[in-house]
Amino acid sequence: MSTRPSILVVEDEPHIRRGLCDLLAYNGYQPTGAADGLSGREQMLSQPWDLVILDVMLPGVDGVTLCRTLREARPGQAILMLTAKGSEADILAGFEAGCDDYVAKPFSMPQLVARVGALVRRASTTPTRWTLGPVEVDAHQLVASNGQTEVELSPRDVAVIGHLLQHKDRVVPRTELLTEVWGYQRVDHVETRAVDMHMVKLRRKLAAVAGELALIETVRGAGYRLSRAL
Repeated sequence: MSTRPSILVVEDEPHIRRGLCDLLAYNGYQPTGAADGLSGREQMLSQPWDLVILDVMLPGVDGVTLCRTLREARPGQAILMLTAKGSEADILAGFEAGCDDYVAKPFSMPQLVARVGALVRRASTTPTRWTLGPVEVDAHQLVASNGQTEVELSPRDVAVIGHLLQHKDRVVPRTELLTEVWGYQRVDHVETRAVDMHMVKLRRKLAAVAGELALIETVRGAGYRLSRAL
């Protein structure tokens, strides 16, 4: 397994995407490219990344929406926005969506590399472990443990836990999980039972390390929330 920091580059212009990936690889990173918003959303939620670089103008799903989705799913994720739009309003929109830094095209290569390095270093010192009562969730390694027993989690398991943790003060509706974690744009005709089935499996995993404490509670007719006992 490579020890180089992993970076996802979501950029629809082929020459810019290839150029960025080549530049990042040359500077010691492990880059992966995505050509549009839909594939970018799938890849960014499929595994942990040290940094995600998002272009704003993307086909399928725009970069600001992707940024908001990723920030909801992984609160600690390092995100760099990259766009031809450099107005103050556009920059503010990016930061409001949750990005950590914003670079407008055209940009200098040394400046971009410097900003990437700063974000990766900062991310390496950001906690990726969440404590839920007797259970510690490692969002980077995709495991939950009580100190003696450890269970493997999927990227979606971690995304669900992260979203519930970020909104622990309220009940999270199933439809919200479908849009923010599953990535559906419209949920009018989507069967929410997919969420319920996933929750059954996730709660079974967590029960193996949490014992009798139910870390995730079902609120009948409303959705899910983290246990109020935490």
